[in-house]
Amino acid sequence: MKKILIAICSGLILSSCTWVKVTSRGESVRLVQSASTVESCKRLGQVNTKVENKIIVFNRDADKVSAELADLARNEAALMRGDTIVPISEITEGRRSFGVYQCFPARTQ
Repeated sequence: MKKILIAICSGLILSSCTWVKVTSRGESVRLVQSASTVESCKRLGQVNTKVENKIIVFNRDADKVSAELADLARNEAALMRGDTIVPISEITEGRRSFGVYQCFPARTQ
């Protein structure tokens, strides 16, 4: 019984952890929820992200999964020289797609 209780507690603790970190370049990418926000922006493409949505048999917190998917998309969008991402799909089994846009003039380096 004690081992089962420890396994359940460990699973609950792990299911609330966040593992994805935004890179320094990804920090400059904003997440917007509405496609109308990017109507005047240049579309650069799409990124598909995936994170674990379950730990053993426990579902992870939906908000944490959503945040990690967005953080991954921000990191990838920065590599594409994008500055804005918009979700273009719902979250399904830990997966989500985002449109990548350039809404602000590119900075020269």
